[in-house]
Amino acid sequence: MPQVSFTRHLLRFFPTLAQGEIPGATVRELIDQLDRRYPGLAAFIVDETGRLRRHVNIFIGDEPIVDRDRLADKLSPSDCVFVLQALSGG
Repeated sequence: MPQVSFTRHLLRFFPTLAQGEIPGATVRELIDQLDRRYPGLAAFIVDETGRLRRHVNIFIGDEPIVDRDRLADKLSPSDCVFVLQALSGG
C-alpha cells in the first residue's frame, strides 16, 4: 500500500492524523480512504466538485500529481505520497 504523509498543520484539525499505509490505486481512491479513516479530511484536500483545492499539492515521490481535476494519477504499492496544504494569506 502507498505510504502517506501530511503537513503538520493538519494535526490542528485532525489530532489523530498519522502517516502510514493507505490503500488506493489512484490518488482519488487514496483520498476516499483517508476520508473514511479521518472523516472530514477530504474537505481540506478537495473542493465541492472533487478537484484538488487551489492551495493543496500532492506529491508522488518527488513529483507533483498531474491530474488535479479527476485525481486519476496511478499509485503503486511502493509509492510515497505527501499531502501538502499550503498556508496563504497576508
